[in-house]
Amino acid sequence: MQDVLSGFTIGITAERKAEEIGNLLARRGARVLFGAAMHTVPLPEDGELAAATERVLSAPVDFVVAITGMGFKGWFEAAGDALVEHLRGARVVARGAKAKGAVRGVGLREEWTSPTEESAEVLAHLMEQGVAGKRVVLQLHGDPMLGFRRELTEAGAEVVPVAVYRWTDPVDLDALDRLIDAVIAGEVDALPFTSAPAATNFLARAERTDRGEALREALRDKVLIACVGPVTAAPIAKAGLPHEIPDRARTAALVKLVEQELPARDARA
Repeated sequence: MQDVLSGFTIGITAERKAEEIGNLLARRGARVLFGAAMHTVPLPEDGELAAATERVLSAPVDFVVAITGMGFKGWFEAAGDALVEHLRGARVVARGAKAKGAVRGVGLREEWTSPTEESAEVLAHLMEQGVAGKRVVLQLHGDPMLGFRRELTEAGAEVVPVAVYRWTDPVDLDALDRLIDAVIAGEVDALPFTSAPAATNFLARAERTDRGEALREALRDKVLIACVGPVTAAPIAKAGLPHEIPDRARTAALVKLVEQELPARDARA
């Protein structure tokens, strides 16, 4: 395992998980280039978050959807005990283990957790339970989840979105630009993506700097694009780019996919 990726260069666009993914790949012999494609900005003092919390507190809640552990925890840290008490009687749905841990950490108890950690599975579960006439509080994860919200609304739910943090351009734009240039130059063999905003902004940054077509051409022909799950892959698929998704939406599974696919692609070539 130690040298299985020797000779390959892999670009890391993640911010929060960059070191973890980079270390896992470097231990397998890969050369790693870092270029975070986005930056997470928490909004504990943001007026929009306070207004959303007041809206949640204004009436009883039937369902609470915890999408991310970090976001759910951050919201309750900003809102305080009143929010916990208000939501104690609601049915709590968690998208995966980290969200479930955050739910329990704030003093609530989840009714159901998505085994695959996919938003589509969470939506399907809510639809099965019946949301007509129900008030659904949805903790967002940077993406506004417009399609998710629209389907709930069309099914008769009142949806209260709560944005706890937002995405911006990365702190180090030069590093991102260098990574984009390296991909265009054919110096990068794989790009693992761990979030839809990173994938979106990676492509958008190239477009804004007149490198969009050159980047897409390189990604179509020369680079293994690996996305941790279907949500992350959505911007890549929309751009018409080939990509791979591991069986499980986990960082370790993503790294394993790269570890298996890169040498296989090289052998076929």
